[in-house]
Amino acid sequence: MPGRNLTEKEKTEHKRYLRLVNERMPKSKTAVQCLLAFLVGGTICLLGQFIGDIGELAFALDEKSRAAFTSITLIFIGALLTGLGVYDKVGTFAGAGSVVPITGFANSIVAPAMEHKREGYVLGVGAQMFSYAGPVLVYGITTSVIIGVISWLMHR
Repeated sequence: MPGRNLTEKEKTEHKRYLRLVNERMPKSKTAVQCLLAFLVGGTICLLGQFIGDIGELAFALDEKSRAAFTSITLIFIGALLTGLGVYDKVGTFAGAGSVVPITGFANSIVAPAMEHKREGYVLGVGAQMFSYAGPVLVYGITTSVIIGVISWLMHR
């Protein structure tokens, strides 16, 4: 309690309590988790670069077409790996490294759809498909509109 002097016995008990808390408290793995997120997220981005290069070399895609080809392919891979149950394992291992790239977006749409498929295609898959991604889309689109309006006003 603030303002109250503790007795020696209370001080000893408090120190003992803090020691027990520190012994049983899980150790932070933040550095390792950040490293894994960086490596897996970087690997996904490297895969995206490779896919874009294939689009450019094999199909002679221009810059916009290459970007669309890369995005569509990564979304397909993310959705496929979610359907096969692989992406969840990657997410458990990599944390944010698997969520931030576009493959994480695909996972956030496919996972709830799969989870609710036994409820039917309309009320299960269709209704639940955007339950995780929906708020991200709403706030992302809203933020982009606000930033676009601010940018337009500043450059008038």
